[in-house]
Amino acid sequence: MRYLAFVTDYDGTLASDGQVAADTVLALQRIRLSGRRTILVTGRRLDELLAVFPRVTLFDSIVAENGALVYSPRTKETVLLGKPPPPAFVQRLKQLGVEPIEVGRVIVATWLPHHTLVLQAIQEMGLELLIIFNKSAVMILPTGVNKATGLDYALRKLGLSFHEAVGIGDAENDHSFMERCECAVAVANAVPSIRQLAAFVTQGRAGEGLTELVDELIADDLTRLDGHLPHNLVTIGMRADETAVTIFPYRMNILIAGPSGSGKSTITAGIVERLIDRAYQVCVVDPEGDYGTMREVITLGDRQRAASLNEILSILEDPKSNLNVNLLGVALAERPEYFAQLFTSLRGLRTRTGRPHWIVLDEAHHFLPLEWVHCADILPRKSSEMVLVTVHPDHLPPPVLAMIDVVIAIGATPEKTLRNFSCATGHALTWPKGLKYTNNHAVAWFPGRGDCEPPFSMRIIAPRHDRIRHRRKYAEGNMHYHSFYFRGPENRHNLRAQNLTIFSQIAEGIDEQTWLFHLYRSDYSRWFRDAVKDPYLADQAARIEQRRNLHPEQTRHLMRRLIESRYTLPD
Repeated sequence: MRYLAFVTDYDGTLASDGQVAADTVLALQRIRLSGRRTILVTGRRLDELLAVFPRVTLFDSIVAENGALVYSPRTKETVLLGKPPPPAFVQRLKQLGVEPIEVGRVIVATWLPHHTLVLQAIQEMGLELLIIFNKSAVMILPTGVNKATGLDYALRKLGLSFHEAVGIGDAENDHSFMERCECAVAVANAVPSIRQLAAFVTQGRAGEGLTELVDELIADDLTRLDGHLPHNLVTIGMRADETAVTIFPYRMNILIAGPSGSGKSTITAGIVERLIDRAYQVCVVDPEGDYGTMREVITLGDRQRAASLNEILSILEDPKSNLNVNLLGVALAERPEYFAQLFTSLRGLRTRTGRPHWIVLDEAHHFLPLEWVHCADILPRKSSEMVLVTVHPDHLPPPVLAMIDVVIAIGATPEKTLRNFSCATGHALTWPKGLKYTNNHAVAWFPGRGDCEPPFSMRIIAPRHDRIRHRRKYAEGNMHYHSFYFRGPENRHNLRAQNLTIFSQIAEGIDEQTWLFHLYRSDYSRWFRDAVKDPYLADQAARIEQRRNLHPEQTRHLMRRLIESRYTLPD
Protein backbone atom coordinates (compact mmCIF):
# COMPACT_ATOMS: atom_id res chain seq x y z
CA MET A 1 0.00 0.00 0.00
CA ARG A 2 1.11 3.51 -0.81
CA TYR A 3 -0.96 5.42 1.79
CA LEU A 4 -0.96 3.83 5.23
CA ALA A 5 -2.47 6.68 7.23
CA PHE A 6 -5.88 8.30 6.72
CA VAL A 7 -6.08 11.72 8.41
CA THR A 8 -9.29 13.71 8.67
CA ASP A 9 -10.61 16.92 10.17
CA TYR A 10 -13.84 16.70 12.17
CA ASP A 11 -16.22 19.64 11.69
CA GLY A 12 -17.17 20.18 8.06
CA THR A 13 -15.24 17.10 6.93
CA LEU A 14 -16.08 14.01 8.94
CA ALA A 15 -19.12 15.66 10.54
CA SER A 16 -21.90 18.00 9.43
CA ASP A 17 -23.37 20.24 12.12
CA GLY A 18 -21.30 18.31 14.64
CA GLN A 19 -22.80 14.91 13.81
CA VAL A 20 -21.26 12.00 11.90
CA ALA A 21 -23.63 10.18 9.54
CA ALA A 22 -24.02 6.39 9.71
CA ASP A 23 -22.63 5.96 6.17
CA THR A 24 -19.54 7.95 7.16
CA VAL A 25 -18.99 5.68 10.17
CA LEU A 26 -19.15 2.69 7.82
CA ALA A 27 -16.52 4.35 5.62
CA LEU A 28 -14.20 4.70 8.63
CA GLN A 29 -14.71 1.03 9.43
CA ARG A 30 -13.83 0.08 5.83
CA ILE A 31 -10.65 2.13 5.78
CA ARG A 32 -9.52 0.49 9.03
CA LEU A 33 -10.27 -2.98 7.67
CA SER A 34 -8.08 -2.14 4.67
CA GLY A 35 -5.10 -2.11 7.07
CA ARG A 36 -4.65 1.65 7.24
CA ARG A 37 -4.24 3.70 10.41
CA THR A 38 -6.77 6.45 11.12
CA ILE A 39 -6.07 9.80 12.77
CA LEU A 40 -8.59 12.51 13.66
CA VAL A 41 -7.28 16.09 13.75
CA THR A 42 -9.63 18.67 15.24
CA GLY A 43 -9.73 22.10 16.79
CA ARG A 44 -12.25 20.91 19.38
CA ARG A 45 -11.45 20.27 23.01
CA LEU A 46 -11.19 16.57 23.81
CA ASP A 47 -14.08 16.45 26.29
CA GLU A 48 -16.26 18.35 23.83
CA LEU A 49 -15.37 15.87 21.06
CA LEU A 50 -16.08 12.85 23.26
CA ALA A 51 -19.49 14.28 24.09
CA VAL A 52 -20.59 14.65 20.44
CA PHE A 53 -18.70 11.68 18.97
CA PRO A 54 -18.23 8.81 21.45
CA ARG A 55 -17.00 6.35 18.76
CA VAL A 56 -13.42 7.57 19.01
CA THR A 57 -12.10 3.99 18.94
CA LEU A 58 -12.52 4.21 15.16
CA PHE A 59 -9.27 6.20 15.32
CA ASP A 60 -5.77 5.12 16.30
CA SER A 61 -4.96 8.61 17.50
CA ILE A 62 -6.81 11.89 18.06
CA VAL A 63 -5.10 15.25 17.73
CA ALA A 64 -7.32 17.75 19.55
CA GLU A 65 -7.17 21.45 20.47
CA ASN A 66 -5.75 22.25 17.04
CA GLY A 67 -2.57 20.26 17.66
CA ALA A 68 -1.96 21.00 21.34
CA LEU A 69 -3.19 17.63 22.64
CA VAL A 70 -2.80 14.04 21.41
CA TYR A 71 -5.09 11.32 22.78
CA SER A 72 -4.86 7.56 22.31
CA PRO A 73 -8.38 6.02 22.36
CA ARG A 74 -6.92 2.57 23.03
CA THR A 75 -4.84 3.45 26.10
CA LYS A 76 -6.73 6.67 27.01
CA GLU A 77 -3.33 8.36 27.34
CA THR A 78 -3.26 12.12 26.82
CA VAL A 79 -0.10 14.05 25.89
CA LEU A 80 0.05 17.84 25.95
CA LEU A 81 2.25 19.40 23.25
CA GLY A 82 2.12 22.92 24.62
CA LYS A 83 1.70 24.91 27.81
CA PRO A 84 -1.60 26.62 28.60
CA PRO A 85 -1.58 30.42 28.83
CA PRO A 86 -1.55 31.90 32.34
CA PRO A 87 -4.94 32.20 34.09
CA ALA A 88 -4.46 35.97 34.08
CA PHE A 89 -4.77 35.93 30.28
CA VAL A 90 -8.29 34.47 30.43
CA GLN A 91 -9.19 36.95 33.14
CA ARG A 92 -7.97 39.82 30.97
CA LEU A 93 -10.09 38.58 28.04
CA LYS A 94 -13.16 38.61 30.27
CA GLN A 95 -12.32 42.14 31.47
CA LEU A 96 -12.16 43.25 27.84
CA GLY A 97 -15.62 41.83 27.21
CA VAL A 98 -14.63 38.76 25.22
CA GLU A 99 -17.56 36.33 25.39
CA PRO A 100 -17.99 33.41 25.06
CA ILE A 101 -14.60 31.96 26.00
CA GLU A 102 -13.81 28.24 25.85
CA VAL A 103 -10.76 27.05 27.79
CA GLY A 104 -9.17 23.66 27.08
CA ARG A 105 -6.08 21.96 28.45
CA VAL A 106 -3.96 24.27 26.30
CA ILE A 107 -6.25 26.10 23.87
CA VAL A 108 -8.32 29.19 24.51
CA ALA A 109 -11.06 29.87 21.95
CA THR A 110 -13.65 32.50 21.14
CA TRP A 111 -15.40 33.87 18.05
CA LEU A 112 -15.15 36.73 15.60
CA PRO A 113 -14.98 39.70 15.92
CA HIS A 114 -13.17 39.31 19.26
CA HIS A 115 -9.78 38.68 17.57
CA THR A 116 -8.85 42.36 17.98
CA LEU A 117 -9.42 42.21 21.74
CA VAL A 118 -7.49 38.92 21.92
CA LEU A 119 -4.55 40.55 20.15
CA GLN A 120 -4.76 43.51 22.55
CA ALA A 121 -4.56 41.20 25.57
CA ILE A 122 -1.59 39.31 24.10
CA GLN A 123 0.28 42.57 23.45
CA GLU A 124 -0.51 44.00 26.88
CA MET A 125 0.74 40.89 28.66
CA GLY A 126 3.75 40.28 26.40
CA LEU A 127 2.77 36.67 25.69
CA GLU A 128 4.06 34.46 22.89
CA LEU A 129 0.71 33.23 21.62
CA LEU A 130 -0.62 32.58 18.16
CA ILE A 131 -4.10 33.39 16.83
CA ILE A 132 -5.53 30.82 14.39
CA PHE A 133 -8.79 31.24 12.52
CA ASN A 134 -11.23 28.48 11.67
CA LYS A 135 -14.01 30.15 9.71
CA SER A 136 -15.67 32.28 12.44
CA ALA A 137 -13.80 30.62 15.34
CA VAL A 138 -10.76 32.29 16.92
CA MET A 139 -8.25 29.94 18.59
CA ILE A 140 -5.31 31.02 20.75
CA LEU A 141 -2.39 28.60 21.08
CA PRO A 142 1.31 28.64 22.03
CA THR A 143 3.59 29.69 19.18
CA GLY A 144 4.60 26.74 17.01
CA VAL A 145 1.58 24.58 17.88
CA ASN A 146 -0.81 23.70 15.06
CA LYS A 147 -2.48 20.68 13.51
CA ALA A 148 0.71 19.76 11.62
CA THR A 149 2.84 19.55 14.78
CA GLY A 150 0.18 17.46 16.51
CA LEU A 151 -0.09 15.16 13.52
CA ASP A 152 3.70 14.78 13.41
CA TYR A 153 3.68 13.50 16.99
CA ALA A 154 0.78 11.12 16.33
CA LEU A 155 2.37 9.68 13.19
CA ARG A 156 5.72 9.09 14.85
CA LYS A 157 4.01 7.27 17.72
CA LEU A 158 2.51 4.99 15.05
CA GLY A 159 5.89 4.58 13.32
CA LEU A 160 4.77 6.48 10.22
CA SER A 161 5.78 9.70 8.46
CA PHE A 162 3.87 12.38 6.57
CA HIS A 163 4.77 10.58 3.35
CA GLU A 164 2.41 7.74 4.24
CA ALA A 165 -0.49 10.10 4.97
CA VAL A 166 -3.43 11.31 2.92
CA GLY A 167 -5.29 14.14 4.62
CA ILE A 168 -8.75 15.57 4.05
CA GLY A 169 -10.18 18.84 5.38
CA ASP A 170 -12.28 21.91 4.73
CA ALA A 171 -11.25 24.97 6.75
CA GLU A 172 -8.40 27.45 7.24
CA ASN A 173 -6.94 25.71 10.28
CA ASP A 174 -6.58 22.50 8.25
CA HIS A 175 -4.00 24.12 6.00
CA SER A 176 -0.96 23.21 8.11
CA PHE A 177 -1.63 19.47 8.36
CA MET A 178 -2.93 19.11 4.78
CA GLU A 179 0.11 20.90 3.37
CA ARG A 180 2.37 18.48 5.21
CA CYS A 181 0.58 15.29 4.15
CA GLU A 182 1.87 13.52 1.05
CA CYS A 183 -1.55 13.96 -0.55
CA ALA A 184 -4.14 16.58 0.44
CA VAL A 185 -7.82 16.28 -0.51
CA ALA A 186 -10.56 18.87 0.01
CA VAL A 187 -14.26 18.17 0.48
CA ALA A 188 -16.64 20.05 -1.81
CA ASN A 189 -17.61 22.50 0.95
CA ALA A 190 -13.99 23.52 1.66
CA VAL A 191 -12.95 27.17 1.71
CA PRO A 192 -11.12 28.43 -1.43
CA SER A 193 -7.63 28.32 0.11
CA ILE A 194 -8.03 24.64 1.02
CA ARG A 195 -9.47 23.78 -2.41
CA GLN A 196 -6.43 25.42 -4.00
CA LEU A 197 -4.03 23.44 -1.80
CA ALA A 198 -5.65 20.06 -2.49
CA ALA A 199 -4.63 17.54 -5.13
CA PHE A 200 -8.33 17.20 -5.90
CA VAL A 201 -11.74 18.18 -4.54
CA THR A 202 -14.38 15.56 -3.84
CA GLN A 203 -17.79 15.80 -5.48
CA GLY A 204 -19.59 15.32 -2.19
CA ARG A 205 -19.69 17.61 0.81
CA ALA A 206 -18.31 16.69 4.25
CA GLY A 207 -18.95 13.01 5.09
CA GLU A 208 -20.05 12.13 1.55
CA GLY A 209 -16.79 13.51 0.17
CA LEU A 210 -14.81 11.65 2.83
CA THR A 211 -16.55 8.43 1.78
CA GLU A 212 -15.55 9.08 -1.85
CA LEU A 213 -11.91 9.31 -0.80
CA VAL A 214 -12.13 6.15 1.30
CA ASP A 215 -13.59 4.17 -1.60
CA GLU A 216 -10.88 5.33 -4.02
CA LEU A 217 -8.11 4.62 -1.54
CA ILE A 218 -9.34 1.09 -1.02
CA ALA A 219 -9.89 0.53 -4.76
CA ASP A 220 -6.50 1.62 -6.15
CA ASP A 221 -4.49 3.63 -3.57
CA LEU A 222 -4.99 6.86 -5.59
CA THR A 223 -2.81 5.63 -8.45
CA ARG A 224 -4.24 8.32 -10.76
CA LEU A 225 -2.17 10.85 -8.83
CA ASP A 226 1.16 9.11 -9.48
CA GLY A 227 3.49 11.71 -10.97
CA HIS A 228 0.91 14.47 -10.53
CA LEU A 229 1.91 15.77 -7.11
CA PRO A 230 4.65 18.24 -8.16
CA HIS A 231 5.67 19.17 -4.61
CA ASN A 232 6.77 15.55 -4.08
CA LEU A 233 8.88 15.10 -7.24
CA VAL A 234 12.62 14.51 -6.71
CA THR A 235 15.21 16.08 -9.01
CA ILE A 236 17.90 13.77 -10.40
CA GLY A 237 19.61 16.23 -12.78
CA MET A 238 19.19 19.26 -15.04
CA ARG A 239 18.49 19.38 -18.78
CA ALA A 240 20.33 21.63 -21.21
CA ASP A 241 17.59 24.27 -20.87
CA GLU A 242 18.03 24.16 -17.05
CA THR A 243 14.69 22.46 -16.43
CA ALA A 244 14.79 19.78 -13.79
CA VAL A 245 14.76 16.08 -14.58
CA THR A 246 12.43 14.69 -11.95
CA ILE A 247 11.09 11.34 -10.83
CA PHE A 248 8.02 10.39 -8.84
CA PRO A 249 9.31 9.18 -5.44
CA TYR A 250 7.22 5.99 -5.51
CA ARG A 251 6.95 2.99 -7.83
CA MET A 252 10.27 3.91 -9.48
CA ASN A 253 13.69 2.23 -9.70
CA ILE A 254 16.92 3.91 -10.77
CA LEU A 255 20.06 2.31 -12.21
CA ILE A 256 23.29 4.34 -12.06
CA ALA A 257 26.05 2.72 -14.14
CA GLY A 258 29.51 3.58 -15.40
CA PRO A 259 33.22 2.73 -15.10
CA SER A 260 35.07 2.81 -11.80
CA GLY A 261 36.03 6.33 -10.77
CA SER A 262 33.52 7.97 -13.10
CA GLY A 263 31.55 9.68 -10.32
CA LYS A 264 28.77 7.20 -9.58
CA SER A 265 29.06 7.83 -5.83
CA THR A 266 28.83 11.58 -6.36
CA ILE A 267 25.61 11.50 -8.36
CA THR A 268 24.17 8.87 -6.01
CA ALA A 269 25.01 10.94 -2.94
CA GLY A 270 23.35 13.95 -4.56
CA ILE A 271 20.13 12.01 -5.16
CA VAL A 272 20.23 10.62 -1.60
CA GLU A 273 20.71 14.14 -0.26
CA ARG A 274 17.67 15.43 -2.15
CA LEU A 275 15.55 12.51 -0.98
CA ILE A 276 16.53 13.32 2.59
CA ASP A 277 15.76 17.01 1.97
CA ARG A 278 12.20 15.89 1.17
CA ALA A 279 12.14 13.84 4.40
CA TYR A 280 12.11 10.49 2.61
CA GLN A 281 13.88 7.90 4.73
CA VAL A 282 16.89 6.34 2.97
CA CYS A 283 18.80 3.14 3.72
CA VAL A 284 22.14 2.84 1.89
CA VAL A 285 23.87 -0.53 1.62
CA ASP A 286 27.52 0.45 1.18
CA PRO A 287 30.17 -2.23 0.47
CA GLU A 288 33.08 0.18 -0.01
CA GLY A 289 32.61 2.69 2.82
CA ASP A 290 31.87 5.54 0.37
CA TYR A 291 28.85 6.97 2.18
CA GLY A 292 29.93 6.87 5.80
CA THR A 293 30.39 10.62 6.15
CA MET A 294 27.20 11.88 4.55
CA ARG A 295 25.32 14.41 6.60
CA GLU A 296 22.14 13.28 8.31
CA VAL A 297 23.02 9.60 7.78
CA ILE A 298 23.97 7.23 10.61
CA THR A 299 26.51 4.54 9.71
CA LEU A 300 26.46 1.05 11.21
CA GLY A 301 29.21 -1.50 10.58
CA ASP A 302 32.95 -1.18 9.88
CA ARG A 303 35.96 -3.28 8.85
CA GLN A 304 35.81 -5.29 12.08
CA ARG A 305 32.13 -6.19 12.19
CA ALA A 306 28.88 -6.12 10.26
CA ALA A 307 25.78 -4.44 11.61
CA SER A 308 23.16 -6.83 12.96
CA LEU A 309 19.60 -6.82 11.63
CA ASN A 310 18.31 -5.73 15.05
CA GLU A 311 20.62 -2.72 15.04
CA ILE A 312 19.55 -1.75 11.53
CA LEU A 313 15.84 -2.05 12.22
CA SER A 314 16.10 -0.20 15.54
CA ILE A 315 17.55 2.83 13.71
CA LEU A 316 14.99 2.69 10.90
CA GLU A 317 12.06 2.49 13.34
CA ASP A 318 12.45 6.25 13.70
CA PRO A 319 11.01 7.87 10.53
CA LYS A 320 13.48 10.74 10.80
CA SER A 321 16.62 8.57 10.85
CA ASN A 322 18.56 7.65 7.71
CA LEU A 323 21.02 4.79 7.68
CA ASN A 324 24.16 3.68 5.89
CA VAL A 325 24.96 -0.05 6.31
CA ASN A 326 28.73 -0.37 5.89
CA LEU A 327 29.67 -3.88 4.70
CA LEU A 328 33.46 -3.64 4.77
CA GLY A 329 33.34 -6.26 7.52
CA VAL A 330 31.42 -8.77 5.33
CA ALA A 331 33.41 -11.01 2.99
CA LEU A 332 32.56 -10.61 -0.70
CA ALA A 333 31.27 -14.19 -1.02
CA GLU A 334 28.96 -13.69 1.95
CA ARG A 335 27.34 -10.46 0.79
CA PRO A 336 24.48 -11.97 -1.26
CA GLU A 337 23.33 -14.00 1.73
CA TYR A 338 23.70 -11.00 4.07
CA PHE A 339 21.67 -8.86 1.69
CA ALA A 340 19.00 -11.55 1.36
CA GLN A 341 18.41 -11.49 5.11
CA LEU A 342 18.59 -7.69 5.24
CA PHE A 343 16.19 -7.12 2.36
CA THR A 344 13.67 -9.58 3.79
CA SER A 345 13.66 -7.57 7.02
CA LEU A 346 13.40 -4.27 5.14
CA ARG A 347 10.44 -5.59 3.16
CA GLY A 348 8.69 -6.46 6.41
CA LEU A 349 9.35 -2.97 7.77
CA ARG A 350 8.07 -1.43 4.53
CA THR A 351 4.88 -3.46 4.67
CA ARG A 352 4.20 -2.22 8.18
CA THR A 353 5.39 1.41 7.96
CA GLY A 354 6.06 2.22 4.30
CA ARG A 355 9.72 2.79 5.14
CA PRO A 356 12.55 3.02 4.36
CA HIS A 357 11.19 4.98 1.45
CA TRP A 358 14.30 4.34 -0.67
CA ILE A 359 16.96 1.62 -0.60
CA VAL A 360 20.31 2.34 -2.25
CA LEU A 361 22.57 -0.55 -3.26
CA ASP A 362 26.05 0.64 -4.15
CA GLU A 363 28.04 -1.93 -6.14
CA ALA A 364 24.75 -3.77 -6.54
CA HIS A 365 26.40 -6.71 -8.33
CA HIS A 366 28.02 -7.61 -4.98
CA PHE A 367 24.57 -8.40 -3.56
CA LEU A 368 22.75 -9.47 -6.74
CA PRO A 369 25.33 -11.35 -8.82
CA LEU A 370 24.32 -12.50 -12.29
CA GLU A 371 24.50 -16.19 -11.41
CA TRP A 372 22.59 -15.94 -8.12
CA VAL A 373 19.63 -18.32 -8.30
CA HIS A 374 17.77 -16.80 -5.34
CA CYS A 375 17.40 -13.36 -6.89
CA ALA A 376 13.74 -13.77 -7.91
CA ASP A 377 12.83 -14.92 -4.39
CA ILE A 378 14.55 -11.99 -2.69
CA LEU A 379 13.44 -9.22 -5.07
CA PRO A 380 9.80 -9.63 -6.10
CA ARG A 381 8.85 -8.17 -9.47
CA LYS A 382 7.01 -5.30 -7.83
CA SER A 383 9.98 -4.14 -5.77
CA SER A 384 10.47 -0.40 -6.18
CA GLU A 385 11.98 2.74 -4.70
CA MET A 386 15.50 1.42 -5.20
CA VAL A 387 18.73 2.92 -6.55
CA LEU A 388 21.13 0.32 -7.94
CA VAL A 389 24.71 1.39 -8.61
CA THR A 390 27.05 -0.80 -10.65
CA VAL A 391 29.99 -0.73 -13.07
CA HIS A 392 28.26 -2.75 -15.80
CA PRO A 393 24.48 -3.15 -16.13
CA ASP A 394 24.86 -6.60 -17.66
CA HIS A 395 26.49 -7.79 -14.43
CA LEU A 396 23.04 -7.77 -12.79
CA PRO A 397 20.42 -10.52 -13.25
CA PRO A 398 17.79 -9.85 -15.98
CA PRO A 399 14.87 -9.87 -13.47
CA VAL A 400 16.56 -7.01 -11.63
CA LEU A 401 17.18 -5.01 -14.80
CA ALA A 402 13.57 -5.54 -15.86
CA MET A 403 12.47 -3.45 -12.84
CA ILE A 404 14.47 -0.36 -13.88
CA ASP A 405 12.52 2.77 -14.84
CA VAL A 406 15.42 5.18 -15.45
CA VAL A 407 19.07 4.51 -16.31
CA ILE A 408 21.75 7.11 -15.60
CA ALA A 409 24.94 6.39 -17.57
CA ILE A 410 27.94 8.21 -16.18
CA GLY A 411 31.49 8.37 -17.45
CA ALA A 412 33.17 8.76 -20.84
CA THR A 413 31.32 5.90 -22.58
CA PRO A 414 27.59 6.41 -21.90
CA GLU A 415 26.51 4.82 -25.20
CA LYS A 416 28.37 1.63 -24.36
CA THR A 417 26.78 1.54 -20.91
CA LEU A 418 23.25 2.00 -22.23
CA ARG A 419 23.75 -0.53 -25.03
CA ASN A 420 24.82 -3.09 -22.42
CA PHE A 421 21.59 -2.38 -20.59
CA SER A 422 19.60 -2.54 -23.84
CA CYS A 423 21.05 -5.91 -24.81
CA ALA A 424 20.46 -7.34 -21.33
CA THR A 425 16.80 -6.22 -21.18
CA GLY A 426 15.63 -6.24 -24.80
CA HIS A 427 14.68 -2.55 -24.74
CA ALA A 428 15.26 -1.01 -28.17
CA LEU A 429 17.80 1.82 -27.99
CA THR A 430 17.95 4.61 -30.57
CA TRP A 431 21.01 6.72 -29.94
CA PRO A 432 20.38 10.40 -30.78
CA LYS A 433 22.72 11.93 -33.33
CA GLY A 434 25.33 14.15 -31.71
CA LEU A 435 24.75 12.89 -28.18
CA LYS A 436 28.11 12.31 -26.51
CA TYR A 437 29.95 12.52 -23.23
CA THR A 438 30.21 15.97 -21.65
CA ASN A 439 32.15 16.78 -18.50
CA ASN A 440 29.99 16.96 -15.35
CA HIS A 441 27.09 15.44 -17.26
CA ALA A 442 25.47 12.02 -17.46
CA VAL A 443 23.11 10.49 -20.02
CA ALA A 444 19.64 9.62 -18.73
CA TRP A 445 17.21 7.18 -20.37
CA PHE A 446 13.67 6.19 -19.46
CA PRO A 447 13.47 2.87 -21.35
CA GLY A 448 9.76 2.39 -20.73
CA ARG A 449 8.93 5.53 -22.70
CA GLY A 450 10.21 4.05 -25.95
CA ASP A 451 11.00 6.44 -28.82
CA CYS A 452 8.94 9.17 -27.19
CA GLU A 453 11.99 10.15 -25.17
CA PRO A 454 15.38 8.87 -26.35
CA PRO A 455 18.48 9.19 -24.13
CA PHE A 456 19.46 12.77 -23.32
CA SER A 457 22.29 14.64 -21.63
CA MET A 458 21.73 15.72 -18.05
CA ARG A 459 23.88 17.92 -15.86
CA ILE A 460 24.89 16.21 -12.62
CA ILE A 461 23.87 17.92 -9.39
CA ALA A 462 26.58 17.12 -6.86
CA PRO A 463 25.71 16.89 -3.15
CA ARG A 464 26.12 20.06 -1.16
CA HIS A 465 28.41 18.26 1.27
CA ASP A 466 30.52 15.38 0.01
CA ARG A 467 32.13 14.92 3.40
CA ILE A 468 31.47 16.31 6.83
CA ARG A 469 34.44 18.00 8.44
CA HIS A 470 35.72 15.81 11.22
CA ARG A 471 36.39 18.25 14.00
CA ARG A 472 39.48 16.62 15.42
CA LYS A 473 39.49 18.62 18.62
CA TYR A 474 36.14 17.13 19.56
CA ALA A 475 37.21 13.61 18.61
CA GLU A 476 40.71 13.51 20.07
CA GLY A 477 41.62 16.90 21.55
CA ASN A 478 41.04 18.43 24.96
CA MET A 479 37.72 20.22 25.45
CA HIS A 480 38.84 21.47 28.89
CA TYR A 481 35.88 22.90 30.84
CA HIS A 482 33.46 21.65 28.17
CA SER A 483 34.31 18.05 29.05
CA PHE A 484 31.63 15.53 29.97
CA TYR A 485 31.65 14.07 33.49
CA PHE A 486 30.20 10.64 34.23
CA ARG A 487 29.05 11.11 37.83
CA GLY A 488 25.97 8.91 38.15
CA PRO A 489 23.42 8.99 40.97
CA GLU A 490 24.61 10.67 44.20
CA ASN A 491 27.82 11.77 42.41
CA ARG A 492 29.43 8.41 43.09
CA HIS A 493 31.87 8.90 40.15
CA ASN A 494 33.86 11.77 38.69
CA LEU A 495 35.08 10.36 35.37
CA ARG A 496 36.07 13.07 32.94
CA ALA A 497 35.70 12.64 29.15
CA GLN A 498 37.63 15.49 27.55
CA ASN A 499 36.70 14.43 24.01
CA LEU A 500 34.43 12.08 22.08
CA THR A 501 36.99 9.28 21.93
CA ILE A 502 37.33 9.10 25.69
CA PHE A 503 33.57 9.56 26.07
CA SER A 504 33.01 6.46 23.93
CA GLN A 505 35.62 4.46 25.85
CA ILE A 506 34.14 5.31 29.24
CA ALA A 507 30.61 4.70 27.94
CA GLU A 508 31.59 1.16 26.96
CA GLY A 509 32.86 0.29 30.44
CA ILE A 510 30.83 2.36 32.90
CA ASP A 511 28.35 0.51 35.08
CA GLU A 512 24.79 0.23 33.81
CA GLN A 513 23.25 2.37 36.54
CA THR A 514 25.52 5.33 35.77
CA TRP A 515 25.00 4.96 32.04
CA LEU A 516 21.22 4.95 32.39
CA PHE A 517 21.29 7.81 34.92
CA HIS A 518 22.72 10.18 32.32
CA LEU A 519 20.79 8.61 29.43
CA TYR A 520 17.36 9.15 30.99
CA ARG A 521 18.28 12.72 31.99
CA SER A 522 19.18 13.47 28.34
CA ASP A 523 22.67 14.51 29.49
CA TYR A 524 24.36 13.04 26.40
CA SER A 525 22.30 14.90 23.81
CA ARG A 526 22.60 18.09 25.87
CA TRP A 527 26.41 17.79 25.86
CA PHE A 528 26.52 17.11 22.14
CA ARG A 529 24.37 20.17 21.52
CA ASP A 530 25.91 22.67 23.96
CA ALA A 531 29.56 21.61 24.16
CA VAL A 532 30.30 19.67 20.97
CA LYS A 533 27.97 22.04 19.10
CA ASP A 534 26.66 19.38 16.75
CA PRO A 535 22.83 19.73 16.48
CA TYR A 536 22.46 16.67 14.26
CA LEU A 537 24.45 14.47 16.66
CA ALA A 538 22.35 15.86 19.52
CA ASP A 539 19.04 15.19 17.76
CA GLN A 540 19.98 11.61 16.94
CA ALA A 541 21.26 11.00 20.47
CA ALA A 542 18.00 12.37 21.86
CA ARG A 543 16.09 9.77 19.85
CA ILE A 544 18.25 7.03 21.38
CA GLU A 545 17.63 8.49 24.84
CA GLN A 546 13.87 8.29 24.26
CA ARG A 547 13.93 4.63 23.23
CA ARG A 548 13.07 3.13 26.62
CA ASN A 549 12.29 -0.21 24.93
CA LEU A 550 15.98 -0.81 24.08
CA HIS A 551 18.37 -2.81 26.27
CA PRO A 552 21.06 -0.62 27.92
CA GLU A 553 23.78 -2.35 25.89
CA GLN A 554 21.94 -1.51 22.68
CA THR A 555 21.79 2.16 23.61
CA ARG A 556 25.53 2.17 24.39
CA HIS A 557 26.31 0.56 21.05
CA LEU A 558 24.02 2.85 19.06
CA MET A 559 25.48 5.93 20.75
CA ARG A 560 29.03 4.87 19.93
CA ARG A 561 28.17 4.03 16.33
CA LEU A 562 26.47 7.39 15.96
CA ILE A 563 29.59 9.20 17.16
CA GLU A 564 31.84 7.06 14.95
CA SER A 565 29.76 7.79 11.86
CA ARG A 566 30.22 11.53 12.44
CA TYR A 567 33.80 11.72 13.71
CA THR A 568 35.62 8.57 12.53
CA LEU A 569 37.02 7.67 15.94
CA PRO A 570 40.36 5.86 16.02
CA ASP A 571 40.26 2.09 16.62
